[in-house]
Amino acid sequence: MQETLRNIFQLGLKELRGLSRDWVMLGLIVYSFTLAIYVESKAMPESLNRAAIAIVDEDRSPLTARLFVAFQPPYFTPPVAISAPELDRRLDAGVDTFALEIPSGFQADLLAGAHPTMQLNVDATRVSQAFTGTGYIHQIVNAEVAEFANKVRGRDIPPVDLALRARYNQRLDPGWFGAVTHVVMSVTMLAIILTGAALIREKEHGTVEHLLVMPVTATEIMLSKIWSMGLVVLVASGFAIGVMVQAILHVPVAGSVPLFMFGTMLMLFATTSLGIFLATVAGSMPQFGLLLILVLLPLQVLSGAMTPVESMPDVIRFIMWAAPNTHFIVFSQGVLFRGAGIDVVWPQLAALAAIGAVLFRLALWRFRAFLR
Repeated sequence: MQETLRNIFQLGLKELRGLSRDWVMLGLIVYSFTLAIYVESKAMPESLNRAAIAIVDEDRSPLTARLFVAFQPPYFTPPVAISAPELDRRLDAGVDTFALEIPSGFQADLLAGAHPTMQLNVDATRVSQAFTGTGYIHQIVNAEVAEFANKVRGRDIPPVDLALRARYNQRLDPGWFGAVTHVVMSVTMLAIILTGAALIREKEHGTVEHLLVMPVTATEIMLSKIWSMGLVVLVASGFAIGVMVQAILHVPVAGSVPLFMFGTMLMLFATTSLGIFLATVAGSMPQFGLLLILVLLPLQVLSGAMTPVESMPDVIRFIMWAAPNTHFIVFSQGVLFRGAGIDVVWPQLAALAAIGAVLFRLALWRFRAFLR
């Protein structure tokens, strides 16, 4: 047993030394757990921020002057007054996202009891802002017109008073969700890439034959790659949670970071085994890259990080519960957002351990055939 542990440790150190000379992989690790997290947090597409809007005011009335003042940062930039011939040109050039056309006589028709119309032109190529901003503009215009027509600033009292209490993200800031979710996704991506690339690098450099003549077993070789590459991702994810998420982005973590790191270890055991399995299927690094596309995209998109698993078709939901990502997403959100303890997330931990054991056995079976 002592000799086995020594072999696993020394082979793992060899993997770490090899990774330290791979500047491309090191750059990917640094980027994934630093700048990519910051970008994901600050550039969430669901939020409307400083959308460019222009107004064609052919009425030039007190009511339309109120509309100019109603659109304010941070949701919109101050509206730009333009003429009708400029509208299409500015939209074609991508200068404005929204262009509101107010016809002549709009205020007079409103006061006369008619139902005047105005036209909102939207650059639909900016999909997220176009969808969200249209709703914002509709509410702002209706509120201003209603207040002007009723000659009183107030609000309608609904028959039921709905008290909103947002938990876990009181400010409804999508950047909080984006930062933590990207850390979780990076754990999966880097674990698979690093272990798979390490094995294929052995084959391409011809060092597999050197390992075969050494007094080491396939299990020892595989475990050395798992602990070494898993350790790199574990340290990087700890840095991302402690420094990038909490210190720089100021995203509060409600639960236990050590508990999250323990769950990450189980996740890394499963995903590093999956990386070795995929590397034994692929014959070269280009083939491994193509295989990653087929595996990583479904794991990331269908894991519940972007869309709740409950909203997916029954067949997809059943299949994805066999993937480690699904359980890790539920575990991470429970611990980091809701402050859940081990008494709540133990089913996800047990599922990660079981899936990891199955993937390890499959990878070991393929790895032994790969060494022959």
